[in-house]
Amino acid sequence: MKLSKKNPAETKENQRVRRKNWSFSLVVAALVGAFGSSFLYGYNLSVVNAPTPYIKAFYNETWYRRHGQPIDPDTLTLLWSVTVSIFAIGGLVGTLMVKMIGKFLGRKSTLLVNNGFAISAALLMACSLRAGTFEMLIVGRFIMGVDGGIALSALPMYLNEISPKEIRGSLGQVTAIFICIGVFSGQLLGLPELLGRESTWPYLFGVIIVPALVQLASLPFLPESPRYLLFEKHDEAGAMKAFQTFLGKADVSQELEEALAESRVQRNLRLVSVLELLRAPFVRWQVITVIVTMASYQLCGLNAIWFYTNSIFGKAGIPQDKIPYITLSTGGIETLAAIFSGLVIERLGRRPLLIGGFGLMALFFGTLTATLTLQDQAPWVPYLSIVCILAIIASFCSGPGGIPFILTGEFFQQSERPAAFIIAGTVNWLSNFVVGLLFPFIQKSLDSYCFLVFATICITGATYFYFVLPETKNKTHAEISQAFAKRNKAHPPEVKADSAMTEEKANSQTEPDSSSTLDSYGQNKIV
Repeated sequence: MKLSKKNPAETKENQRVRRKNWSFSLVVAALVGAFGSSFLYGYNLSVVNAPTPYIKAFYNETWYRRHGQPIDPDTLTLLWSVTVSIFAIGGLVGTLMVKMIGKFLGRKSTLLVNNGFAISAALLMACSLRAGTFEMLIVGRFIMGVDGGIALSALPMYLNEISPKEIRGSLGQVTAIFICIGVFSGQLLGLPELLGRESTWPYLFGVIIVPALVQLASLPFLPESPRYLLFEKHDEAGAMKAFQTFLGKADVSQELEEALAESRVQRNLRLVSVLELLRAPFVRWQVITVIVTMASYQLCGLNAIWFYTNSIFGKAGIPQDKIPYITLSTGGIETLAAIFSGLVIERLGRRPLLIGGFGLMALFFGTLTATLTLQDQAPWVPYLSIVCILAIIASFCSGPGGIPFILTGEFFQQSERPAAFIIAGTVNWLSNFVVGLLFPFIQKSLDSYCFLVFATICITGATYFYFVLPETKNKTHAEISQAFAKRNKAHPPEVKADSAMTEEKANSQTEPDSSSTLDSYGQNKIV
């Protein structure tokens, strides 16, 4: 295969194509889809922090009313731990439900149905104080976790399948951007001047209903994923209309032809199970890479940063009542870094952002360990700790914070994708739960040196990606599979199928003209 150097004219042409690919419908689908999905995930990560003392007081009052005595401190700690961690258990349950729901409903309809979980959870949590039942809050957190588990699988699949390959990374980053915006919104609304007061904390959970209603009102007017319609519903006409809507042009013959060419291999399509995907030799390293990526995403130590933020800000001399306002800067940095990543991902690629992000996190974790150890040696050292915290957050959100979801969609073909997202989601939520369970013990044993554990994880992840991860920017699934083929020591089945199809076409009696090509592909597809 001949390789040619890219000249400036080609680069400008690529940029022009990328700009042209951003149709109005594509932008609306990404914004509305993410607002009702990944935004709520991010919001629920941070919303419980501000009202913590008021929720614990509510638990104590309810217990006293029922049993005639104050709640035991250990029981209160257990109830609070369950309230926080049950979100991850719900996320795991939601992840395991995605394949079953998505098979029958499709990507868009799965997102729409998922709003039912968000609305019911919001009502339960918002009404728990008035009902005097703290179990409603705990059950609501679990249901909200189910919503998050479904959203973080269905949304990346939907965005991956509706976007042209030239902007697939940028559109995929919308998931991460809205997670960050959700975290920031939870911090902002939790301020005492807004909803972070004893009398108003239930409304912090009630506002969850707003993004869900916005998505319910908007998403029905947009098409289903064209690839889902073509591959799984065999609806070529519907797929063509969906391509036309999302690409913003009438002539989608090239895009449809590419999809139909892929469908020839999968014309007897059957969704692959998780066990089958784990056993398949031609995607072995794709699966391993997704597992490593998702584990690194959760175990890299960002959750530990939130644990230390308030104490570090306090050591820097910031008054205790001002710390919540300063903490907003972390949410702002998250959002800006995620937006930056979305803007440059199609220029720099996935590899540099992922490797660079984890590498920089390791560097700043090491520096933070030193500054925390030496923070009493000079008055300016705590301020250096604050800079390290912001740098770690920015490094995470500029690459590792969003790219894992993009890679999971890019590595696998249509029939493998739901099972791949189940594997990725399971690793994601289990790692989240493990961090929440073990971090207090790690922190108690190692104190500030616990960050060296996370630095080691980041270095390990970056090293793995450097040696194993191929660049997937602007590549088709077949090209990505070929990049892994040597390491897998097994060629993907579509390569053999394509060569067989080529021989079949060479032996055909007549060569069809360009106008009949799509028809013949369609006949091959719809059996």
